[in-house]
Formats: sequence, structure tokens, C-alpha cells
Amino acid sequence: MKRTALAALSLLTLTAPAFAQNEGLVRTKASHAVIMDVASGEFLYGKDADTPVPPASMSKLMTAAVVLDLIKQGKLTPETPFTVSEKAWRTGGSKMFVLVDTDITVENLLKGIIVQSGNDACIVVAENIAGSEEAFAELMNARAKAWGLDQSSFGNPTGLPHPEQRMSMRDLAKLARHIWYEYPEYRYIFSIPEFTWSKITQSNRNPLIGAMEGARGMKTGHTDEAGYGVVGLAERDGEARIAVVTGLDSEAARRSAAIDLMDEAFDSFDEATFFEAGDLVGYADVFAGREESVPLRIDQEVRFLLHKRTLSGAEAEVSYQGPLRAPIKEGEQVAVLTLTMPGQPTRDYPVYTAGEVKGLGFFKKVQLGLQQLLTPPGSDGA
Repeated sequence: MKRTALAALSLLTLTAPAFAQNEGLVRTKASHAVIMDVASGEFLYGKDADTPVPPASMSKLMTAAVVLDLIKQGKLTPETPFTVSEKAWRTGGSKMFVLVDTDITVENLLKGIIVQSGNDACIVVAENIAGSEEAFAELMNARAKAWGLDQSSFGNPTGLPHPEQRMSMRDLAKLARHIWYEYPEYRYIFSIPEFTWSKITQSNRNPLIGAMEGARGMKTGHTDEAGYGVVGLAERDGEARIAVVTGLDSEAARRSAAIDLMDEAFDSFDEATFFEAGDLVGYADVFAGREESVPLRIDQEVRFLLHKRTLSGAEAEVSYQGPLRAPIKEGEQVAVLTLTMPGQPTRDYPVYTAGEVKGLGFFKKVQLGLQQLLTPPGSDGA
């Protein structure tokens, strides 16, 4: 196995030990937190981000996502009316203030769920779609499995305390990104500053809205067990980030932690391009060819979002089974480029020949064979 270290990678000394290792670079008082780049889905930071914890009303994002998915499938419309039961009307906690035996459109119920965090609105949705909260929770679990939310389980649509109601920060970020891309026509609901129902006006509970540039909302949550948390999404200068925090001890602490983490998400991470598609990454030795080596190229762009304060180095190495035997065609996959960065998984990329090498003629091959036979083992032939 031939290995070639790439000297050109000396420029990569400013790279990132990302995700778990970034805990020392990004600080938050939240017990669980995560930062995600929305465009790539890449996680930039995590603090105990894979532990399923009580999500409180942040799990209403899943309730909303199930409804939005049914609209997308054509099984519901925004104008579909749902009838309010007495159970929904009597439900405590945060409320939309629905009135018993009235009909409310799906779109208005979504506003009540997201803006007002209405437990009553969640129950109206659950009963009209699935017949009960329990049956709707089964739909939530099925969708979670289909969407790859492997660290989540649901026992109700409201987020009220339940032994099966658990989500990790990673899953909350993945769910927020799913909603953002799959249902773009309903993004506006998450950033509505206030909503009025039953002549009662309530402000959006998301602390990022109105407090920072480009805030697009998402969902807050609070119970005594979970503490205060929020899923936030913001856009700035053509980029979008998701920040999730939970386990804070007050609304003020949640607001501060959410704003600080979102500012960190935009201010402390830059995109670094290691290779452009088509870049030469080295040469491979050739046997029995008219050339002694062949140039190698990578056919895809390699880039990452990296923390500015990271001083750890990155290394790249090209490996191949060599020497390569001629003839060699251009575009053959013959090697692998391995990129290693502290705190991140090793990444492998296919490497291709950037030219062709024709084989030697018959007599040249005979001459080469005789040279090999007459060259003592361990000798360089000189």
C-alpha cells in the first residue's frame, strides 16, 4: 500500500475539532444544546446532544409536522375544519382558548400550536386526525422513525409530562430542518409575532423573535421536569442556523442562552474549502508504462464549517495499491484520500487518475522483465 502525505495541506492548520470537541470552544449554561447548519445539515456543536430528555412543548414541532405532512399528502387542507371537544376545551396549561363545539381550520390550529403553544389546539388536532391523543402519538412515533429521529419517542401531542415523551437535541434540530425544507409555504407561521383567538391576543413565546436579526422562530418548551428550552432558527447573510437549548432555570436564562448560542452559530464558524472538484492531490507510481507516474485528482469539493478559534491541524493522505500497472485510462478510481481532523470522524474520498499512461511495447516489457530478474533484492538498480 503506497501512502502519500499531501504537503499542500499545510494551509489547513486552522481547522475544527467539531461537535463534541467544540464544547470547550462554545459555552452555554444549558444542560443540553446543539448548533446545526441548515443548508448542509452538519452539526457544528453539541453539548450532551444525543441524550433523550423531556422536550416539553418543543415536541409540538412533531405535532405540527404530522399535520403539515398530511397536508402535503393531500389528506388535509389548511381550510379543513376540526371540531373542538369538551376534553380539548378543558385542557390546562398553555392554551389557544378554543371554545367547545366550535370548528377551527387546520391552519388556525397550527398557529395556536406554534405561536400560543396551545395544549388545547394539540388535542383538537389529535382527536380529529386519529381519534385520541394516544392514537395520534402512534402517528408521531411512526413519522419519527420514517424521518430518522432515532432518539425520540412520544406519548402525547402536547409535550406535557409523560414517561415516553423524550427527544434529543440532535433530533429536535433534525426535525426543525425537516419542517423548514419540506413545508416552506408554512414557514411564516413560526415567526408570527402574535396571534389572536377568542379575542385573546398572545405573543409568540420564542425569545429570538424581535430580539435578533433574521430570527424565524420555531418552538419553545417548559415544564418543571424539563426546565426552559427553545428550538430556534435564524437566517443571516444568506446562511441559516438552528440552535437548540434546554434545561435552563428561567425564561430570562433561556432567552440569554438562545441568543448567545445563535450569535455563536453565525459569528464563530466559517466555511473552509480544502479541495475543489478537479484538484490534483498527488501522483501514483506506474509500472510498465511510458510514464513513471500518473497525476491523481479528486472529483468532488471538500469543505466544512469550522470554528475560528480552533488551532488543531488537519492531515490528508492519499493511499493506493501500487505501483499501478499500465496501461491506465484517465478517470479510473485508483486511490483514496483520507482526511483526518481532530474531534471529527475520518473521511475518505475516492481519487481518480487525471491522465492516461500507455503501456510499454513488447520489447520494452521484455527488457524491463530482464532488469527485474537481474536486480538483487533490496537494490535500487543503480
